[in-house]
Amino acid sequence: MRLITAVIKPFKLDDVKAALEQFGVRGMTVSETSGYGRQRGHTEVYRGAEYQVDLVPKVRVEVLTEEEDAEDVIDVIVKAAQTGKIGDGKVWSVPVDTVVRVRTGERGPEAL
Repeated sequence: MRLITAVIKPFKLDDVKAALEQFGVRGMTVSETSGYGRQRGHTEVYRGAEYQVDLVPKVRVEVLTEEEDAEDVIDVIVKAAQTGKIGDGKVWSVPVDTVVRVRTGERGPEAL
């Protein structure tokens, strides 16, 4: 199994959720987060004063999936989240050794 994590622009969340549901993903975890990459934040003007925003608001989406579906899920996320502009985000995956459904105690693929 793999844990796929995507950090994306907040306004792309609905597109990513819809694409993952259409692909057949049955569950995900979504968290509000903030950070920066190459863009190093941005400047904004408020009441005539310019100030630096170091951390940009983002959304973190996490999906557990079978090993054989991992690359397809990554492709679905990238396609749905992509705007072609700086700050679109990142997607990565890591191996998962054990998954347990708390309610039933099921383990492994049955717990997804």
